[in-house]
Amino acid sequence: MAKTTKKKALGRGLSALLNDPDNDIKSAGDKNADKVVGNIVELSLEAIEVNPFQPRTSFSEEALKELASSIRELGVIQPITVRKLDFNKYQLVSGERRYRASKMLGLETIPSYIRIANDQESLEMALVENIQRQDLDPIEVALSYQRLIDEIDLTQEELSDRVGKNRSTIANYLRLLKLDPIIQTGMRDGFLSMGHGRALINISSTSVQLEIYEQILKDKLSVRETEALVKRTQEGSKTSKSREKPKVDEKKQKALKQISSYFGAKVEMKINKKGNGKLIVPFSSDEDFQRIKKLIQGDS
Repeated sequence: MAKTTKKKALGRGLSALLNDPDNDIKSAGDKNADKVVGNIVELSLEAIEVNPFQPRTSFSEEALKELASSIRELGVIQPITVRKLDFNKYQLVSGERRYRASKMLGLETIPSYIRIANDQESLEMALVENIQRQDLDPIEVALSYQRLIDEIDLTQEELSDRVGKNRSTIANYLRLLKLDPIIQTGMRDGFLSMGHGRALINISSTSVQLEIYEQILKDKLSVRETEALVKRTQEGSKTSKSREKPKVDEKKQKALKQISSYFGAKVEMKINKKGNGKLIVPFSSDEDFQRIKKLIQGDS
């Protein structure tokens, strides 16, 4: 307990230093920067703005109330991380839930780690730190990976090193972004797990994806049951494709009408994928057969 009190007292002392305009710290090389950067400082909540680079876009009101209740009892156990923008002006890098819950309680200050970083570094810190959290949904993680690749210009290999995840794991998350937006929303709302999403990715048709998604919700299918359903759907699709008749071009269709007219019967044409085929001339009786035979032989 004594250590906690000492740390808070130290934070207040550093806070006073930061509020001195004659000692404004703008870079890591400024006087007293070493006393502030990387240390825990009690900062005014009013001096902190939210992070526009925050990868998390939704916050559960119920979860925030639970966190606020915990903070009321125990205080902010883990400091937030901010970056210094200007004199007495800071921006969140990570810890927005703690920040929101503290404001909900009406607290005036919050323990903070101060960093000095530019926009790109702040984005990277926010994304990487948030990816490490356990409570992000799969789509939030996937979007964070995609932003690191797009905005920080990282390859999947470089991203793997930055976040400490296997490249295959990153690739699996990124593939989730190919799912229909409705299914992505279902994953964000907790109706589907990442396992369900990975199974659905194997369906190329968006409409079929959505049909299976509705069936998952209706029948409360497990991941294993979903995988089996996707497999049956794919096998059924292959079978139906193999049964599809090759299209007959206009010239052959015209010729087929002429041949049918010549024989006085509806002649059928069958063509395989290679272009080979056969003509089937139907007959209704012995006499009809003899008639067609004469036509073939050219007998009058």
